[in-house]
Order: sequence, then structure tokens, then C-alpha cells
Amino acid sequence: MKIKESFLRKLFIVINTLLLSVISIVMLYPLVYVLFASLSNSVELMSYGGILWKPLGFNFEAYRSVSENPMIASGYINTLIIVGVSLLLNIVLTSIAAYFFSRKNVLFQKPIFFYVIFTMYFSGGMIPFFLTVKNLGLYDSRWAVILPTAISTYNMIVMKTSLESIPDSLEEAAKIDGANHMHILFRIVMPLSLPILSVMVLYYAVAHWNAWFNAMIFLQDRNKFPLQLILREILIQNNTDLMNQDANEMDAQAISESIKYAIIIVSTLPILCVYPFLQKYFVKGVMSGAVKG
Repeated sequence: MKIKESFLRKLFIVINTLLLSVISIVMLYPLVYVLFASLSNSVELMSYGGILWKPLGFNFEAYRSVSENPMIASGYINTLIIVGVSLLLNIVLTSIAAYFFSRKNVLFQKPIFFYVIFTMYFSGGMIPFFLTVKNLGLYDSRWAVILPTAISTYNMIVMKTSLESIPDSLEEAAKIDGANHMHILFRIVMPLSLPILSVMVLYYAVAHWNAWFNAMIFLQDRNKFPLQLILREILIQNNTDLMNQDANEMDAQAISESIKYAIIIVSTLPILCVYPFLQKYFVKGVMSGAVKG
């Protein structure tokens, strides 16, 4: 019986490894294809069909065109500003709200929490949202992209569940020493909550980095456009004319394709580089925020 169980266990490991390997290849190949296509010769890429195993006529022409486009640099700066300011607001406000809802015997805690949860499922709609932002004087301002997303109810609930696992004795001891709630939150609770904070940083950073819809609605000045909105224009509207002015008409379409792939890599690579630094805390933070106790 032990030999049979051992054989079945080994068979399971082999099948599981093969299955996960296939899934990994399927998930990674689109990114690898985009990378190879961005490094390929434009004309050869347009005439090539099938699976791309390596760059065709290796060159950096597409990346040169991207680096010379002023809108890409402007979009990067705007995105970094939006992500940086938004992350600061997100972490501070989410931490304060989660701390408030995770404490015991707080006056009116349940009705306020119900009101907050209500906003997850019901909203006024796009038109009231637009009119509210416009009447607040935020239209065509970066704050129109930052302030409406200052806190996520879902992320706050995840963080609240995690903070509930911190022993009450720590808070009681801090109060005996004369600490107020702000001292308890920022000097005791948050240092003990690095895993869930890293998860919040990753969730919010990815959301802000990929966001383009609010910017499309509220921003009119192209100098304030984030990178993803510029990328959307290039990919959907095929707006690469300013980036290949030196090309003749015959090669213009081919060069445009390479530029699109290069922009995808340029806009995706920074956020991919963030994850390895947060991976240490990510799994622990997700689990602590998902299960109480």
C-alpha cells in the first residue's frame, strides 16, 4: 500500500508540474512575444506569421522613436506624480479607516460601516460623478484623478480584517503609557502590519498605474495626460504619426507596429519591477487580510 501511495504521489507531482509549466508558458508568452516584436525589424515583423521565438533583425529603432516622443516622457512624469501622491493618500486614509472599524466599542461604528459598504454596491452614476468633480473645481486638474480614488472600500475591508488580529493588549498598554489613537496607529499598529501594507501598496499602485478612464473624462490638457491614456490613443487610434515622421509611406505602417509593442514594454516594465520587492510580504499580507484570527 505504501509503494502504491508513493507512486501515486509521484505521478501527481509530475502531472501537476507539467500542468503548471504549460499554464506558465501560456501566460508568459504574450509578454515575451511583445518584447521580441519590439526588438524586431519592422518590415520583417509585418511579413512574418506564426510563433515568434526570437527578435527578427534585432534593433532598437522602436525604442529610439519612443524615447524621442515628448508625450511619452510627459506621460511618465504625470503618471509618477499621480501614483506617488495617490499612494500617500491611499495608505494614510485606508489605515485610518481600517483602524477605526477594527476597534471595539466605537460609537456608531456599525451604521457608519454599513454606509461605507453601501458605496461598494451602489453609486450615483457617471453623470453625477462628473458634475460633482466639476463643481468642486477639479476639472482639468490632476486632483480630479487623485481625490476620487483616495480610498477603496474593498481594500479598507481587507486591511480592517488584518488589523483585527492585532492583540488588544498592545493598545491597552499604549493607552496606559499615555498614547492617543494616532500614536497607536502610526507607531504600533502600522509597524506590525507591514505585510498587509505591502499588499495595499501593490493593489493601489497597480490600479493607479493602469488607470486611464478618469483621466480621459476629466483631463483636457494633453500635458497632464498620464502614460496609459497616451498609450490608449496610440494603440486604439493608431496615432503614431509623430513618432515616425522620417519613414516613407511604405514603411510607416510597419514602424507603427513596432512602436506600439515598444510602448507596451516601456509602460509595463516599471510596475513589473515593483512586485519582487513586495513578494516577501505579499502572500502573508493577503492571507492575514482574508481570514480573521
